[in-house]
Amino acid sequence: MNASAPSTTLPPEGAGLGVTATVPRHILVVDHDPALRGLLAEYLGEHDLRVTAVASGREMFEVFDREAIDLVVLDLRLPGEDGLMLARALRERADVPIVLLTGRSEEADRVMGLELGADDYVTKPFSPRELLARLRAVMRRYQGGGAAPAEAALPGEDRRRALRFAGWELNLRTRRLTAPDGRRVELGNHEFSLLAAFCSAPQRVLGREQLLAMSRLHSAEVYDRAVDVQVLRLRRKIEDDPFHPKLLVTERGAGYRLDAPVETLY
Repeated sequence: MNASAPSTTLPPEGAGLGVTATVPRHILVVDHDPALRGLLAEYLGEHDLRVTAVASGREMFEVFDREAIDLVVLDLRLPGEDGLMLARALRERADVPIVLLTGRSEEADRVMGLELGADDYVTKPFSPRELLARLRAVMRRYQGGGAAPAEAALPGEDRRRALRFAGWELNLRTRRLTAPDGRRVELGNHEFSLLAAFCSAPQRVLGREQLLAMSRLHSAEVYDRAVDVQVLRLRRKIEDDPFHPKLLVTERGAGYRLDAPVETLY
């Protein structure tokens, strides 16, 4: 392994974090120090994790856009970059676990990072063993209820990352929806969660209460008509005619149905 290389990928054999023997967890390490990148890539790789290590926020997003990432380890002190803003942009892009690397004197940054959506932090200097324990703890929490809705029903078994239905493609990690003509369609958090719920049970009628539970709408909006509002918003984005829908079909007195088969891309 060349520790000075900007990107290091070590696909291991076996299971990642003790979850599944077929899909190793993919950890993205973002740190400007090549020695530390090499150390973490080697150590985590030895513990049945697939590791990609990069030196900048730009490289982080390049990797994130082309690969499925299960957790990001992000140094807050990248030269010429604002680590907090990177953490915020990452959280807005996807519901991926984030563990921050910080200095001992950066208490305010640690607090702000957690408020922006990071899941944990590790203070430099640290031992690789400590970091591994933190990563495992964060991934266990996501297994227990923080994963994307379409993956939550069978933790550790349903490891789908991208789906296709009626020519549309939905990436569950990056939360990107791509139209059949290649356009990217922006989804709000609730719209994404609801669409992921429909994709987890295609061509099945789902009642409003089921959809509320599966999509995990915020408690302030937990009422039947919240589903109706979000379905209408989704129809406006994926239907040719939202008032005569062919994909998100209403089943009178029962609920809604995604009237298309769903294919797992990877």
